[in-house]
Amino acid sequence: MNRAPLFLLYINVLIIATCGLIYELLAGTLASYLLGDSVTQFSLIIGIYLSALGAGAWISSFVHEKLARCFIEVELGVALVGGFSVPILFLAFGYVSWFQPLLYGLVFLIGTLVGLELPLLMRLLKEEVDFSDLVSRVLTFDYIGALVAAILFPMLLVPNLGLVRTSLLFGILNALVGLWGTWLLRPLMRQKGLGALRGRAMLVIGLLVAGMIKAESVTHLAEENQLSGKIVHAESSPYQRILVTENKTGFQLYLNGHLQFNSVDEYRYHEALVHPPMSAVEAPQRILVLGGGDGLAVREVLRYPSVKAITLVDLDPAMTSLAEHFPPLGTLSEHSLQDPSVTVINQDAFLWVDTAHEKYDVAIIDFPDPGSFSVGKLYTSFFFNRLRQVLTDSAVLNIQCSSPLVSPESYWCVVTTLEDCGFEVQPFHATVPTFGVWGFALASATPLSKPLNLPVSVAAELRFLDQNVMDHLFVTPRDLQRVDTEVNRLNNQVLVHYYEREWSRWQ
Repeated sequence: MNRAPLFLLYINVLIIATCGLIYELLAGTLASYLLGDSVTQFSLIIGIYLSALGAGAWISSFVHEKLARCFIEVELGVALVGGFSVPILFLAFGYVSWFQPLLYGLVFLIGTLVGLELPLLMRLLKEEVDFSDLVSRVLTFDYIGALVAAILFPMLLVPNLGLVRTSLLFGILNALVGLWGTWLLRPLMRQKGLGALRGRAMLVIGLLVAGMIKAESVTHLAEENQLSGKIVHAESSPYQRILVTENKTGFQLYLNGHLQFNSVDEYRYHEALVHPPMSAVEAPQRILVLGGGDGLAVREVLRYPSVKAITLVDLDPAMTSLAEHFPPLGTLSEHSLQDPSVTVINQDAFLWVDTAHEKYDVAIIDFPDPGSFSVGKLYTSFFFNRLRQVLTDSAVLNIQCSSPLVSPESYWCVVTTLEDCGFEVQPFHATVPTFGVWGFALASATPLSKPLNLPVSVAAELRFLDQNVMDHLFVTPRDLQRVDTEVNRLNNQVLVHYYEREWSRWQ
C-alpha cells in the first residue's frame, strides 16, 4: 500500500473521530433539550458513550477474518444508526414511555460501533506501518477529529443546520467513508460481493439524503407534538432554538423547548416584573433591562415619562430581532425596541457588567430559569456583586426567581444570595395562569419604602396591577414561607441543583 492510500486512511480516522464525537454531542444536547437536567444528561451520555467505545474495542478482538469488509460494514452501521438517531429520538419522545432506555441504548450502540472501527483499521494498517508510528499517527488524527467536532458543533453545525440535519449529514459522511473504503481497501478484499457492498453503501446514502430532504418536516412534526401547538415561526441561533407556536387564544414563545410567555397572559408577568421597581424610585431616568429580548418588559418601562434612556442587554441577536420576523410580537411589544430611547446590546450580561460605564436607577432582570450552569452563573453572588457597580446608590432591581410554590428552594436561594451581597430584599409573587404562582425579588442597597406607590397615570394603562393589587403582591401566604438555602456562588452553582431537583418532580 503506497503513501497516498495510507494518508487517505488516516483521513478516514479523522472523519470517524469527528463523526463519533458529533453523535455524542447531539445525544447530550437532545437529552438536555427534551428531558432538562442538562448536567445529569450530559454526564450520563458521556459515560455511556465512553464505556461503549471500550466495549466495541473488546468486541473487535473476536474479528479474525475479512477485516476490511467488516470495517466497511461497521462504518455503514454507524452511518445508519448515528445518522437517524436524532430523528428517531425526536419523534419517539412524544410517543413512547421508554424514551430514556431508547436514548441510552442508541448512544451505547453508536459508541460500540465507533469503538469497533479504530481497532479494525489499525489491524489493517499494522503490516504497512511500524507499530509505534501507527499508534501515534492514528491517535493524532483521532484527537484532531475530536477538536474539529468540538469547534464545528456549537459554532457552525447546530446554528445553521439544527440537530436533525446535523445528525443526517454526519451519517452521510460516515456512509461516504464506507463507500470510499471499498476502493481504498480493495487490495485487501475479495472481489466477490464487492458490488453488493457498494450497493448497500449507496442505499444507506440514499436513505440519509432522503432524510435530509424531509428534515424540516420531521423537526416540525416532532416539535409540534411536544409543544401541542402549530409552529408559526422556527429558527436556530448560535445560542438557542427559537419557536413560536399558535393556538386559538394567542401565540407562545419557546426557547430550547421551554415556554417563555403566552401572549394571552404575559401582561401579568411583565407588569409584576417592571412596575414594582419603577414605582420604588422617584422619577427614574436610566433603566437597565437584562434579558427580555422580546421587548415586553421594555414596553412596560416606556410607560414612565421620566425615563430618558433604556439599555437592553440580551445575548442573542435572533431574539432581539424576532419582532421583525414575526410581526405579532412587534404588535404585542408595541415595537418597544424601536423606540429611540432604547439601546440594544447583544452580549452576555455576565461579561457586559465589567464593561458598562453608566449608572442605572432601576435594573429589571428577566433571565431564563437557572436550568443550566451557563444561566445559573447570572444568579450568583459573583454576578450580583458586579451588578451593584453599575447601579446608583439608591437604585432598585427586580429579578424573576421561578415559582416559590413549585421550587421553593430555588426561589429562596436567589433571595438569600441577594441578601448575602448586601441588598435589602422584599420577596413577592404574582399569579400568571400559564405558569401558576411566580416569584420575584425586589432588592436595593438602601431600605425600600412600603407601600410602593404606583403612579396613577401608569396604573390607568395597565390590565393587571392597580395600587390595591400591588400591595397584595407582597403578602406571603403560609404555603410560600421562607425555607433555608445556601448562597448561590460561582464555584458551586447550588441554585442549578435546587432547580433541577425541584422541577424534575413535576415533569
